Amino acid sequence: MISTAASTEVMVSNASSSFDPEDGSIYDSANDMKAFDETKGGVKGLADSGLIKIPRFFVHPPEKPQQPPSKSSNINLLQVPIINFEGFESSRRKDVVNEIRRASENWGLFQVVNHGIPENVMDDMLEGVKRFHEQPQEKKPAIWRDTVAFDFKDGKLDPQLFPAIMREEVGEYFRHVTKIGKALSELLSEALGLRRNYLSSIECMETESLVGHYYPACPQPELTFGTTTHSDPSFLTILLQDNKGGLQVLHQNQWVDVPPLQGALLVNIGDLMQLITNDRFRSVEHRVLAGEVGPRISLASFFFPSTANTFKPYGVIQELLSDDTPIYRATHLAEFMGQYMSTGSYISTLSHFKVSNGQAFSSTEDTG
Repeated sequence: MISTAASTEVMVSNASSSFDPEDGSIYDSANDMKAFDETKGGVKGLADSGLIKIPRFFVHPPEKPQQPPSKSSNINLLQVPIINFEGFESSRRKDVVNEIRRASENWGLFQVVNHGIPENVMDDMLEGVKRFHEQPQEKKPAIWRDTVAFDFKDGKLDPQLFPAIMREEVGEYFRHVTKIGKALSELLSEALGLRRNYLSSIECMETESLVGHYYPACPQPELTFGTTTHSDPSFLTILLQDNKGGLQVLHQNQWVDVPPLQGALLVNIGDLMQLITNDRFRSVEHRVLAGEVGPRISLASFFFPSTANTFKPYGVIQELLSDDTPIYRATHLAEFMGQYMSTGSYISTLSHFKVSNGQAFSSTEDTG
């Protein structure tokens, strides 16, 4: 399935109340948002109109930590781990596994270089997303906006369903990123001290959603966000971003820039991975700052269970418990995503599944 119904990337949420920057109050923005929605132009349409002041329903209350961080902060001393995948299938596998373990435990994300996807494939994919969003408005189906999504159920999707303007790029990139996803599944299993095909055996990363975002230049970037603070509800996410920057992750209660690295992919642990690993691997909160320079293009690949396992319970992995108490109860994808959508991406979904004292739980067991 190809979906383009996701809300515009710079919007606060799907809620009908917004922050009024003039007096600091909250107002009902439903009518303004409906009028914006009916233009069918998305944020790019606003940017192309030459506006110098963003509509008030795009304005966010200040976040803590504040945006942007102080230049004098020690934020510049923190750097997202960069892992060289060269030799990960042979001589350097143990080193790569150890680096992934440390990054997944301490940061919840890491950048990967020498991963095997040709740079021209990555560049072409980003350019394809850009071309799609920069088509004349009248050539887009009515509901298409600033996000285009491809839902590869069980890793399959008919290429004829892809928009013609990016059909070849999507197919080629999907083949490569799926291969990297399988390699990461094995490496993460080993980093947890499990057999190599453990995560594969529980089929938690069989479905892939590919989401391409387009962030136009913003005339008042200090008032809004490209994407608000959130963590991903997936098991794993692989992100491809262009060279514009703007991505930040929350680490040690500080917002840390994730500067683009030519040819690199960004890998981050999702909420469901944190759940089944009993907090050993950590999901990470992140956001995207709006920018005066644009457009910024990114492509996220979210990995979820196979469709056959939509209602399969996923709990803390039994082999990881030993004497530890499980932090979370088991849940299935349908329940987890339902909770994620109902609470809003800016509220922790994991907290809803924490085990209360005396509450029964079930675990994910090795079936291989």
